[in-house]
Amino acid sequence: MNEFRTAQQAADAISAGQASSRELTEELLARIAADTEVNAIVETRPEYALRQATVADQAVASGVALGPLHGVPMTVKDAINVAGLRTTWGDPAFADYVPDTSATLVERLAGAGAIIVGKSNVHTMLGDFGQTSNELYGRTNNPHDLTRTPGGSSGGGAAALAAGLTYLEYGSDLVGSIRLPAAYCGVYGVKPTAGVVPLDGFQPPGPPAPATEFPTLSSVGPLARSAADLRTALQVTGGPLGKAMSWRLEPPRHRKVHEYRVGFVLDHPDAPVTAQVGAALSDQIDSLARQGVKLVEGWPEGVDPSAQAEDFGFQVGLFFALNGGGDEDFASLRQILDHEHRRLATRATWQAYFEDVDVLICPTSFTAAFPHDDRPFDERTIDGRPYDAQVFWISHASLTGLPAVSMPIESSGLPVGAQVIGPFHEDDTAITFADLVAGSL
Repeated sequence: MNEFRTAQQAADAISAGQASSRELTEELLARIAADTEVNAIVETRPEYALRQATVADQAVASGVALGPLHGVPMTVKDAINVAGLRTTWGDPAFADYVPDTSATLVERLAGAGAIIVGKSNVHTMLGDFGQTSNELYGRTNNPHDLTRTPGGSSGGGAAALAAGLTYLEYGSDLVGSIRLPAAYCGVYGVKPTAGVVPLDGFQPPGPPAPATEFPTLSSVGPLARSAADLRTALQVTGGPLGKAMSWRLEPPRHRKVHEYRVGFVLDHPDAPVTAQVGAALSDQIDSLARQGVKLVEGWPEGVDPSAQAEDFGFQVGLFFALNGGGDEDFASLRQILDHEHRRLATRATWQAYFEDVDVLICPTSFTAAFPHDDRPFDERTIDGRPYDAQVFWISHASLTGLPAVSMPIESSGLPVGAQVIGPFHEDDTAITFADLVAGSL
């Protein structure tokens, strides 16, 4: 791939007339067409993408105002509607579904100048947080080791970034489906504060879901090769529905790494980390200490991580009961109300913690990418550990709706991800910290 590793680098070069959007788009489409191993991008629209790239180059020459992603070719998860591209959710039943309209987040990306060239692979109906495979498009492999998983269900997007098949990706995260693939593929991903990015256009094909204000823990958010790209993508896609609304990311608490007060937890008996993950995280904490970062070890006071992980399991069951695919008699009204009170109380506990601490670092997963596993879900294990132990570390930010960034950290082998959990509606505090750790600011 050319010298532009990040979306921001490409956008800056295009806007300055130092690079051609059409040439970058042609190169990207060629790389996607030539890919026979990773299988990350499942559908493209070359004619449209090249036409839009030509228009982007003409706009630069004309001197008109340009968006922050002007001319940048990118992809979105095959569960997010893009007018003119199939939205299949990896299910043969939806193989021919082409939406007439795009999701709001797609329209906002296009409004910022991005060119949606295609769709990234997903697990069937987003039904696996650890792997990405379906009957329509097959299995996506991890570019770092083709015998291993890229994670799920946004594994196609994370693998595409790692393989140089896209500049930017937009995915979704309920049970770690942005953060786990980001960690396994060595890229960045953010689950934004719940509700920050509109969810319209992100649903299985069919009639639009009826409007509701019932809380949802599912989020859509970007994956990228830099934390700065996460910030840009989130800034242009966040905010309530409605063109008249204005919205901006809250500024980060600090802009120098040594100014941060950082909590950290490196292990837990419910999901003990592998030696590789433990060593990488420990080295990262040591590095922060050498840079003068104020470190606070341990879980927030009042947080019972095991109980909260169980509470998250209840909320996932409730999510599917409310949105199809689950038992409508999953729980009584009393149980639902009790769990909702506990969820909000848990968020308040974390917010009290963030009055004195800026972010908390913990593993994204207890393991690095593991070998593909076709066994039934309940028979799978990872290094002797339960398959669903992957959920433990991502559950706390998901339960509370807090923003969480998975960032790659230096490791002796396969990529390892550290999770940076930030305060509610302070997404850029977590993103900026990850940016500073990478030395990009």
